[in-house]
Amino acid sequence: MSDVKIPSKHGTVEGDASPRFAELRAAFQQQLDSGEELGASIAVVDHGTPVVDLWGGFREVERTSGWQRDTITNVWSITKTMTTLAALMLADRGLLDLDAPVATYWPEFAQNGKAEITVKQVMSHTAGVSGWEMPFTLDQLYDYEEATAHLAAQAPWWEPGTASGYSLLNYGHIVGEIVRRISGKTLRAFIAEEIAGPLGADFTLGVPRGAYDRISNVVPPPPANLDLSQLPPGHPALKTFGPIPMDATVTYTNAWREAEIGAANGFGNARSVARIQSVITNGGEVDGIRLLSQKTIDRIFEVQSDGMDLVLFQPLRFGIGYGLPSKQESQLPDRRIAYWGGWGGSIVLNDVDRGFTFAYVMNRMDGAVLGSVRSAAYQKAFLDAIA
Repeated sequence: MSDVKIPSKHGTVEGDASPRFAELRAAFQQQLDSGEELGASIAVVDHGTPVVDLWGGFREVERTSGWQRDTITNVWSITKTMTTLAALMLADRGLLDLDAPVATYWPEFAQNGKAEITVKQVMSHTAGVSGWEMPFTLDQLYDYEEATAHLAAQAPWWEPGTASGYSLLNYGHIVGEIVRRISGKTLRAFIAEEIAGPLGADFTLGVPRGAYDRISNVVPPPPANLDLSQLPPGHPALKTFGPIPMDATVTYTNAWREAEIGAANGFGNARSVARIQSVITNGGEVDGIRLLSQKTIDRIFEVQSDGMDLVLFQPLRFGIGYGLPSKQESQLPDRRIAYWGGWGGSIVLNDVDRGFTFAYVMNRMDGAVLGSVRSAAYQKAFLDAIA
């Protein structure tokens, strides 16, 4: 690990940023100085070239060790963007038809009224299968074969294609099983061998024990601002959040770190997230390594839903595999931007029209399910810089 000096009780921003992004660096330092930020990393890639690579703060609440250049953490739902990329790569190779039923590749999924659910409906959270039918436990989540069989057997919770309902923890099990059926590789192996490995990105689905000493454990947030108490029995939100308690400390366990949860247990930092996702903003290729064609990238922006999400209770506009700017989202310009975030505030934003990818990964979680005051400040500084 690189040596990092921590001259103050809150830490100093380390790393490099081009002068264009001086305000982004200043915003990061301001959040550290205020104590709102504990430890984090921020990265920006411009048409495949890194122009911001920053890190700072501390790895733990005791503030005894600094966040280092190679520190990694659980990035929660940013993991979904990696799972999405795996599916898009198979589509680009002509092996996966995004418009075809999931059952084309996973016949067992056709059970209980799911025969016509398409791949793009799953990838846009409109399939009606946003979680596991109860009873379902955390141990079952860790058992990939059991978890996928459970999903294959259950019925959809609303009419597929009519609305989005965020697939909180099972997105990677459905999309990942499609990837496995087509490629013969587990999702973990596909990401390692065909995405992170070729790009030299420090990102893994789960995390090997040899990297445990580089992990900064996430700091649990205050209670989420989702009040489900007034919902009628059987509501998709109740069924999605119900089986598995939202306890961030589960990420400290070997069971979580060794599982394959393509929706939520990716480990990395802003540099590795931005490196991988910049494939989207650089025409499908980075440093001579091509993962996608522009034609496949364009499919991301085919709007699949635009309205109040049945699980997160906020207006969301989904393309294929990513959130898209909507009229209700005032912080994002009305252009081709594909984004998503992780529980607690991390975010990755691909501005395809401008050719920039922005990523922010942190350890201290905010109570919001998507975004935070800190991520909003950094996002604004980034967007102002490229305006």
